[in-house]
Amino acid sequence: MKAVLMTAPGNPEVLQLQEVPKPATLGNTELLVRLVAAGVNPIDTKLRKRGTFYPEQMPAILGCDGAGIVEAVGTGVQRFRSGDAVYFCHGGLGAHPGNYAEYTVVDERFVAHKPTSVSFAEAAAAPLVLITAWEALYERGRLEPGERVLIHAGAGGVGHVAIQLAKLKGATVSTTVSSQDKARFVKQLGADHVIFYQQTDFAQAVLEWTSGEGVDLAFDTVGGETFHKTFPAVHIYGDVVTILEPDTNTVWKTARNRNLRIGLELMLTPMLLGIVEAQQHQGEILAECADWINQGKLKIHVSHQFPLEDAAKAHQLIESGTMTGKIVLLMSDES
Repeated sequence: MKAVLMTAPGNPEVLQLQEVPKPATLGNTELLVRLVAAGVNPIDTKLRKRGTFYPEQMPAILGCDGAGIVEAVGTGVQRFRSGDAVYFCHGGLGAHPGNYAEYTVVDERFVAHKPTSVSFAEAAAAPLVLITAWEALYERGRLEPGERVLIHAGAGGVGHVAIQLAKLKGATVSTTVSSQDKARFVKQLGADHVIFYQQTDFAQAVLEWTSGEGVDLAFDTVGGETFHKTFPAVHIYGDVVTILEPDTNTVWKTARNRNLRIGLELMLTPMLLGIVEAQQHQGEILAECADWINQGKLKIHVSHQFPLEDAAKAHQLIESGTMTGKIVLLMSDES
C-alpha cells in the first residue's frame, strides 16, 4: 500500500510517499480500514518538526484522524462489519501507524460510524477537533446552558467546532477573529459577538459585552500571551480551559485574584497512556456528534483537500497560520 512516511524530524520535505506492507493481521476486536481520507492537524506538524513521542520507532506514519470503509474485522468484533463507513481518531503519534496511508488497523472500541450526511473528507476532518472541543467545553469547562463563553480563534479547526458545541449547549458565544471573512464565517456558525483581536483589546471588548462581569468560560486555542491576557475577561470564580501548555512566562496573579479554575485539555492523553476506557468514551463522543451532523446541527468546514502524495503541501499550509477550518488528505475518490 502507499503511505506517507516521516523519514526524520525536519521540514515538510521529510514526508515521503512510499510503498509499505499492508497490515496483514488483525487482533480480536480490530478493524482493517481502507482509508478514503485523513485529517491534517497542527499536532502532525509539531511531531514532524520535533520528532514523534516514540523517536526510536522511525520512520513513522503521521495522522490521527481517519475516515474510510471497513474491509475486514477481527473474530471478536461486534459493532461493525465489512463495508461499514467509519471515522475515528487513532494512531499517528509514533507508536501506532497513523492515517497518512491507504490502510490502517484500529480497535472497534475507538471507532464510530461515519455520519451519513457528509463526505469522507468532512468526516476525516472531524474527530480530533470534535473530541477536543467537547472535552474542553463540556468536561473541563463544565459548560451550562445560559452561560457566556469566549472562544479564541473561532474560525480555526477547533474553534469553529467549539462555537457550534457551545451553541448546542445553550451558551452565548463571543469569539476572536482576524478578518471580515472570518467574522462572516463565525457568525454563520452562530457566534453572537465577534472581536477583531488585531485591532481591539479582546479582554476589554469582552468586559464591555458582559457589562463588566466577564465570561463564565474562556476557551484558549492559541496559547502564549493570549492565555494569561484572557484572565481579566473571565468572571470571578469562572473557568479558563487551554489546549496549549502554559508558557513559563505566564502571569498568574489575575487568575489567582479572580479565583479562576484552570483546565488543561489534551485529547491525546488516552492514546498516549493507553487508557482504553477513555478512548472508548471518545468513540462515544464521535457517535453522538455523528447524530448531530446528520441532523444538520453541526458542520465541519474543510477548506483544502490534497492528494495523499501532497502531505508536505498540507503541512506548509497549516504552518502558514492563515487557515480557516480544516485540511484533508485524500487517498481515493469516494465511490
